[in-house]
Amino acid sequence: MDPTSSEADAKQLELARKQGSTYREALEHMATSVAHDGGMKKAGDYIVGYAVEEAEGMYMWQDGELHWQEPGDENLHVEIAVLDASDERFVPGLKITGTLIDPDGNEVGTHEHEMLWHPMIYHYGRNWTVPADGEYTLKVHIDPPTFMRHDEINGCRFTKPVDVTFEGVKVERGQD
Repeated sequence: MDPTSSEADAKQLELARKQGSTYREALEHMATSVAHDGGMKKAGDYIVGYAVEEAEGMYMWQDGELHWQEPGDENLHVEIAVLDASDERFVPGLKITGTLIDPDGNEVGTHEHEMLWHPMIYHYGRNWTVPADGEYTLKVHIDPPTFMRHDEINGCRFTKPVDVTFEGVKVERGQD
């Protein structure tokens, strides 16, 4: 971030970096200690992380109320986290699309990953049904966000689509 901004002084940028450091610590914990597999890489103005684990139940909106929904036939949960590469804070309000490719090179599917609230870490995610355990490829597409921005200097980032590919994603299905 350019520190000559009229919107954020040195103290404010320091606080933003502290938020980001804490978020990244939570993401690293999720990807290395909680999930079956996970990783991160820089992509444009972002750092993109992923974690995969067994499919999870979630509260979903139905008829204006939250209702608990078990995974059903789904056997994998894919989490995608997008951080601002400059301060490592979570970037909300993105349209994230994930594509999984199985070990034989067959596309399992492409789905939007919605933002999820989690007690430890905000992320984008969804449950999937995958045919087998093995090493998959995860392709992540991030559309430019449409949220408004402060800062005439730093606000003009995140303006192009970003694609990032993770190969060798270890998938262990939770159920059949």
